[in-house]
Amino acid sequence: MSDLTGARPSTRTRVWILVLALLLLGGGATAYTLRAASGREAAVAGTADPGFTLDRAPDALYTRDTASGRIARVDASAPGGRVVGGPSCDRFHAAGPTALCLQRRPGVPARSYALVLDRRLREVRRIGLPGIPSRARVSASGNMLAWTMFATGDSYARSSFSTRTSILDLRTGYLVKNIEQIPLTLGGRRYHAPDVNYWGVSFADDDNRFYATVSTGGRTHLVEGDMRNWSAKALRENVECPSLSPDGTRLAFKKRVSDGPSEPWRLYVYELATGREHAVAERRGIDDQALWTDRSTLAYGYGGAVWSVPADGTGTPRRLASGASSPAVPH
Repeated sequence: MSDLTGARPSTRTRVWILVLALLLLGGGATAYTLRAASGREAAVAGTADPGFTLDRAPDALYTRDTASGRIARVDASAPGGRVVGGPSCDRFHAAGPTALCLQRRPGVPARSYALVLDRRLREVRRIGLPGIPSRARVSASGNMLAWTMFATGDSYARSSFSTRTSILDLRTGYLVKNIEQIPLTLGGRRYHAPDVNYWGVSFADDDNRFYATVSTGGRTHLVEGDMRNWSAKALRENVECPSLSPDGTRLAFKKRVSDGPSEPWRLYVYELATGREHAVAERRGIDDQALWTDRSTLAYGYGGAVWSVPADGTGTPRRLASGASSPAVPH
């Protein structure tokens, strides 16, 4: 038997090596093209039509258009009662000169983006996020942004889920990726537990104080947070997705009134000074973070539409927009 060590490869071997190299190069080029296309697609999804901007008029209302997934401005004189021209978002909120758009992108595991937009709804910052968009909030000044992502599961009604809530300060650019590390006082004592989850942030006008929900030990609590001192304290139980009124005196929130899986919440308003609470006239189960459109009115999503109801418990619910969600009033 001859010694083949150091022998030159045959012509057939060289052909197969060349074919393999071409396949590898082609695969790499395809992957690069797909990645580039995906990046372009994500960038396009974050853009608004020319001339579609945040209107700070007192009656301006923006929602997510369910049919297209894009942001729309409610306009009774327009076809369909809205003008669709904003970016594609799964969750949206806007205040002052800033908008926050949460986008979920295809793939396993779930991957999303938080897009910070200016008054012209142009993207100024993009942050990659794990999980599924759940809540989005911008402070009245437009300086502070918060969002909540589901890490696992897809509903607050599930018995097992995990959230990740982030806060971004646009004045400094500082991003708190997960506020679970904030020192928490519960029952008058510092509290530590591996099952702590936060969601549903709402900012006060000073851009320092905020309210949110914390869940631990199978119970939910309203917490008041302090960004400057980096601390949070629990105020009361059974409060979810708080929303601070424009005058800073009341919180709209969803309260669990049933242990069943079907519509377990009712929409309530809590007075911070007195501790009194009352249900609003909306008797259906609301799984949303309500929005104060003014000092006396709440807006929220239910059944594929955006509704409003007086905050004082009087009146009846009124449909503002069909095929819509994520209401926002930029003023």
